[in-house]
Amino acid sequence: MPLKRRDLFRYGGLGGGAGLLAGLIGTTGRAREAYGAKKDAAPADDEAFDCVGDPANSAYAQKYLPPSYVDATALDRAHTPPPFVASSAARIHDVDLTVIETTLEVANGTNMRVWAYGGTVPGPVLRATEGDLLRVALTNRTSARHTIHFHGAHDVGQDGLSWSDPGTTLACEVEARPFGLHPYHCHTPPYAWHLSKGMYGTMIVDPAGGRPAAHEFVLCLCGWDTDGDGRNEFYGWNGLAGYYQKFPLKVPVGELVRLYLVNMVEYDPVASFHLHAQTFDLYRSGTSATPHEHTDVVTLGQTERAIIEFRLPRRGRYMFHPHQSHMADRGAMGWIVAI
Repeated sequence: MPLKRRDLFRYGGLGGGAGLLAGLIGTTGRAREAYGAKKDAAPADDEAFDCVGDPANSAYAQKYLPPSYVDATALDRAHTPPPFVASSAARIHDVDLTVIETTLEVANGTNMRVWAYGGTVPGPVLRATEGDLLRVALTNRTSARHTIHFHGAHDVGQDGLSWSDPGTTLACEVEARPFGLHPYHCHTPPYAWHLSKGMYGTMIVDPAGGRPAAHEFVLCLCGWDTDGDGRNEFYGWNGLAGYYQKFPLKVPVGELVRLYLVNMVEYDPVASFHLHAQTFDLYRSGTSATPHEHTDVVTLGQTERAIIEFRLPRRGRYMFHPHQSHMADRGAMGWIVAI
């Protein structure tokens, strides 16, 4: 079995344009045959849990795959939300969202200079319970002005329209409400430029008592304008083109799965999420305890979001992608493997 590659993103000093460094461990090896081709065969444990497919046999071009050095753990920090913590009283969360300028290899062999909340694109997944208070410190270690604006309901005086100049820290306090799924992002003009360079993240706000137990994943759709012409050349969930094509999400058969979907693509007016071979309960913006619809596709405008829940009834590979074909073709196709 090939050795794993670890440590996707390690950061140098934050001052003076910190770099995004790729850690490389191990040796390359032949990609395993994708589970799902042998529909009724019970795979060995290593095949079932190391189901990466063979990119050479994919219908999607090599240039829309993730960097060659990433492994199946590289985006754990992006798609695994913090756990729900039950509490009988409102809590205070101190959040450091230092902004750095760095380089991200958004697809195999394609680099972009980005701005990154907390050193990552998308920024860290935040989680709170309705009524909690987030005390946010935005320290700007880039050469441009930045802000932090949260969607949801909060004091208008904390709306994130004041900016942080280079080398300064901006503090704000945001009450987490209503329960649901809310993006945060920079609101400094030119607005489109800041979002297209990675200035966004996701905040989950749980209702009191939480949601039913489930296997939870965050999927934030990103677009990358690599040549500066105002059009995206690459797309990817959680920042990297083709990542979930090569490294599927894995869930047990028959157990509840919950996806937190956020569309943060700039320059495209609409995107969507489509799940193959299964349907899901749709909670628009996550602000209702009752599903709005049962479907297999949800359309999302810019910054729109949704929570979906489903169970996969049999073992196999279930494709997901935007139904905007150019997005799927250019890095936003992925798989969920039911084991």
